[in-house]
Amino acid sequence: MNEAEEFSQLVEAVLARFLAQNGRAGLTTEEGRAVGRRLWAVVAERGLPRALAEGECGAPGGMSEAECAPLVAAVLGAAGDEGLAAAVKQLVKACLYPEFTVCRESYREAAGDGGCKRQELARVRGRVSGTHCVDCPHWVALPPQPHGAMLARAWRVGGAEALAENRGVFLPEDFRALRRCLHAQARVAR
Repeated sequence: MNEAEEFSQLVEAVLARFLAQNGRAGLTTEEGRAVGRRLWAVVAERGLPRALAEGECGAPGGMSEAECAPLVAAVLGAAGDEGLAAAVKQLVKACLYPEFTVCRESYREAAGDGGCKRQELARVRGRVSGTHCVDCPHWVALPPQPHGAMLARAWRVGGAEALAENRGVFLPEDFRALRRCLHAQARVAR
């Protein structure tokens, strides 16, 4: 299997899970993979963010709406609706934001009421990356079990049971696979 097809399958899995967790009808496998192929074409045209050198920390990035919107439209093609567009926007950012190694820790930022919006199930359902940011370095740096344990130690909304019962939403392994694929591809000599 080539890198584009592997990437497309990973995107299809993320989209299938995202739509299901939002109670939406899924795309067919071919539709999901077509979105993945179009996203890979955008990535191939723009290039993945450069890999960090040994010991380099990098810095989180951003993307303006004016820059992001045409990329999302290109990836959506005719498949788009508002819910799918939100997922694709997040995937575009996951692919194109620069690499960094120091987490912003937004997954545990306390609000004035002691809660954390990144730990509220209803809010997190709208994120392809669950509780974490789409570019969080923990996706690549940590294996699933230590990552889950780290998240559990910081959990404050609904108790450990809420995290455990909804782990696939809060800490989706399909997204980890996508981030690791992107990380590896950025290190392939082109």
